[in-house]
Amino acid sequence: MKSLHNKKAIITGGGRGLGKATAVAFAKEGIDVAITGRTESILQETVAELKTYGVKAIYSVFDVGDYDAVRKSIYSIIETLGGIDILVNNAGIAAIGSFNKMEVSEWSQIIQTNVMGMYYVTKEVLPHLLAKNEGDIINVSSTAGLNGNANISAYSASKFAVIGMSESLMKEVRKNNIRVITLTPSTIESEMTIELGMLSQGSENVLQPKDFAELILAGLKLPRRAMLKSAALWSTNP
Repeated sequence: MKSLHNKKAIITGGGRGLGKATAVAFAKEGIDVAITGRTESILQETVAELKTYGVKAIYSVFDVGDYDAVRKSIYSIIETLGGIDILVNNAGIAAIGSFNKMEVSEWSQIIQTNVMGMYYVTKEVLPHLLAKNEGDIINVSSTAGLNGNANISAYSASKFAVIGMSESLMKEVRKNNIRVITLTPSTIESEMTIELGMLSQGSENVLQPKDFAELILAGLKLPRRAMLKSAALWSTNP
């Protein structure tokens, strides 16, 4: 299995939930990590924890749906880290509501964050990976991107779009030794799923954020000749 020590990673939405679990798993592997988000206090707490593993850890506060903020922040992050090897596009939002009752502004915001935000961040990171002819991009979709369901039309539409964008990019940059991985996890116990009322805290037999992080590490540790194109993570007990 390939060592990831001294690699440089950016994780969007890295202050809590899946993003934080991935950041901690990365730090334990010796990866220098930059996390992004919109709440500085949460990012500060997570960075303090990451530093206990002896890695370089920084944060940047911005909204992935704001292209000007993304452009400036990603440039600064890469300068501070001293390069970039791994991008985890994890930032995302969700809401539950019927097709007609959900406000247009809320529907649009989900698309702006989950689709355009991923596009903006990737657009700014990709030139650096192309220049070194190597890198890894992990895009977080969902099982909601494989099958639609009632009352999650905006979220499902955004995650379907993520899969299409991710797979298209994968075929475009394979020749540049850049691996693009699309992940479609089922429901994971996180702050977001609890806040949406999808799960109660401490639910038994439910996927945990650290399970998701382990899957990412397994994909990254494959030899460069091998790529985990996509993977769906499910709990053993429905």
